[in-house]
Amino acid sequence: MEDEVKHPLFARFYMRIATSAEDRYRRETLQGLSGQVVEVGAGHGPNFAFYPETVERVLAVEPEPTMRAKAQEAARKAPVPIDVTDGVAAKLPVDSNSFDAAVACLFLCSVPDQRAALAEFHRVLKPGGELRYYEHVASHRSRMNAVQRFADATVWPHLAGGCHLARDTRAAITAAGFEITTDRLVNFPPGPAALLLPHVLGTARRV
Repeated sequence: MEDEVKHPLFARFYMRIATSAEDRYRRETLQGLSGQVVEVGAGHGPNFAFYPETVERVLAVEPEPTMRAKAQEAARKAPVPIDVTDGVAAKLPVDSNSFDAAVACLFLCSVPDQRAALAEFHRVLKPGGELRYYEHVASHRSRMNAVQRFADATVWPHLAGGCHLARDTRAAITAAGFEITTDRLVNFPPGPAALLLPHVLGTARRV
């Protein structure tokens, strides 16, 4: 499609380094979901195994071809029906007010326009629908935040598939017309992913 996103080198790198360390948080993000769900930025499908059987169907949107192909393989093994499709966050190929829940896992950092992506979530969710999110965000520690912002302004987005480290995703979710109902910080032990700390995991309701 015209808006196709291609980051084949980063996609292969990301799939290689993705570990089970985050599985507990992915599972927590998805627990209790039911009905029709849209997952945007589905990547290679690391969430698929954790969808509860109360979910009737998942539409998984992934614009990167290498990851989308792997997601299609993962969908065949999932415990619930999952359709994988091409598409971008700012222009979802679905009707308004058509989903009970939306899922965003480690992708709102990489969209070109976070405001537009969250506006699309708001559009496609039914009134009162849930946005489940698990994202890394800007650090509140001044030194780490400064490092994140420097990385964002230089090479990091080019190396990491458009990822930005210093986004205030919580504020963006609220500004898009959602009410955050649960939200907590998740910090991994210090290591190579130090720049990606902290993460937030939560639920927001469309109002």
